[in-house]
Amino acid sequence: MANTTSTAVSTSLASVTLEVADLDAARRFYSAFGVDAYIGLRACDAHSSGFRGFTLGLTVSGPATVDGFVGAAVDAGATVLKPAAKSLWGYGGVVQAPDGTIWKIATSAKKDTGPATREIDEVVLLIGVEDVKATRQFYVGRGMTVAKSFGGKYAEFVPGQSSPVKLALYKRRALAKDLGVPADGTGSHRIVLGGTADAFTDEDGFAWEAAA
Repeated sequence: MANTTSTAVSTSLASVTLEVADLDAARRFYSAFGVDAYIGLRACDAHSSGFRGFTLGLTVSGPATVDGFVGAAVDAGATVLKPAAKSLWGYGGVVQAPDGTIWKIATSAKKDTGPATREIDEVVLLIGVEDVKATRQFYVGRGMTVAKSFGGKYAEFVPGQSSPVKLALYKRRALAKDLGVPADGTGSHRIVLGGTADAFTDEDGFAWEAAA
């Protein structure tokens, strides 16, 4: 597993901003969903169709909490892509916000050990890439540290001190399959990552800007 970093630059994820067509509607949705503290929003009318190449994932304590977040999202206008259900790894479901962003809510617990809460244990931005190894090395070259790496399938980076969101990489087609959507998509990703260094665009077209 590669853990080396470059001394030339030192980048870490500081913020995640979603670009949305209707800013007021998005603010209402994300407030009702309960994740507005983790993301920023900005108005944008850039063309985008199909899979945008990423998902935001919530890790929570148990199935009842998963159901609570899924229910809140649906009540606020989200579409269910995968109903919450048990699997080999735990329990989870997938919803798509009215602005098109896909969210996965999951827990490793298969049974509840307490009542449902509105607490989020972890938020992960999982971007789908064509070549996990190449993109991992691209980010390592910009000063990021690998926390976990499983060959060419998955990589996860050590989160920045100021970021409430962790960055991870997954194969694009595998990610789309996991979310229950076709892998094809064109146009803007409709997401901007705020970094602790200069602005750049990675090898899969995800744009970074210097965080404010």
